[in-house]
Amino acid sequence: MAQDNKLIQVQDPIHSASPAVRQIIERVLELEKDRLDRNDRGVIHTDILNIVKEAVQ
Repeated sequence: MAQDNKLIQVQDPIHSASPAVRQIIERVLELEKDRLDRNDRGVIHTDILNIVKEAVQ
């Protein structure tokens, strides 16, 4: 039960974020999952910057 409460606390800022922020978070998480699956340890900041720029436009 305590672990469920911690999970809710961690996810709360994501669920209460605006749709644009939620989209950025989801896309960055997906990017990171893909990179972990490929065992890619390269630079990620350019990809994240592109995700943010697309969401802002």
